[in-house]
Amino acid sequence: MAPQKRPALPSLGGRKPNFRERTVDVLRAALIAGELRPGEVYSAPALAPRLGVSATPVREAMLELVKEGMVDIVPNKGFRVTAVSDRQLDEYKHVRSLIEIPTAVGLATTADAGDLKALRPLAMEIVNSAAKGDLIEYIEADLNFHLGLLALAGNDHLVEVVRDLRRRSRLYGLTALVEAGRLRASAEEHLELLDALLARDPEGVREVMTRHLGHIRGLWAAH
Repeated sequence: MAPQKRPALPSLGGRKPNFRERTVDVLRAALIAGELRPGEVYSAPALAPRLGVSATPVREAMLELVKEGMVDIVPNKGFRVTAVSDRQLDEYKHVRSLIEIPTAVGLATTADAGDLKALRPLAMEIVNSAAKGDLIEYIEADLNFHLGLLALAGNDHLVEVVRDLRRRSRLYGLTALVEAGRLRASAEEHLELLDALLARDPEGVREVMTRHLGHIRGLWAAH
């Protein structure tokens, strides 16, 4: 039997600022992308070398992810990745659409142009990570972009609700898109969205956001 391919986790060695938070972010992104698979049990000592750190920050990060419901503790073994049903994913997508689409449409007429332009480097980071096939970086940049955009509406609670929904989501189809060279096309929708916002085009924003969020249970979903 051929050896199972291990998740492509980025090395964190040498990164000191917000070290624990960074470890949590990387592991969370790996879970969302399916680099760490549902039902599998992972131990901190086994994951640590792949991140270039000791087992302690990995164990602490996994305990944080237990609180988020992304993994469960398996005594004396490690942490089991929790599964998310198709129904749950459909519900998360539905709630996100109810929140994110009208909020983005409203920003087409209310957001400051300078604030919107400040999001372009993040949008480019999403495109570049897609081009490289770096799913961990892609998911992190995507999260930062969308939460940064929603924050312009001035409703902190709304941002936290969407943050939680995004953490609960799973995007297992991203790997296939990378292998097919198709992820960059959907990544460029972030630039298209910014252009529509800066053009003060509410209907254009609605169209891009509707198409973009549709990928959650379409292009980006497991097949």
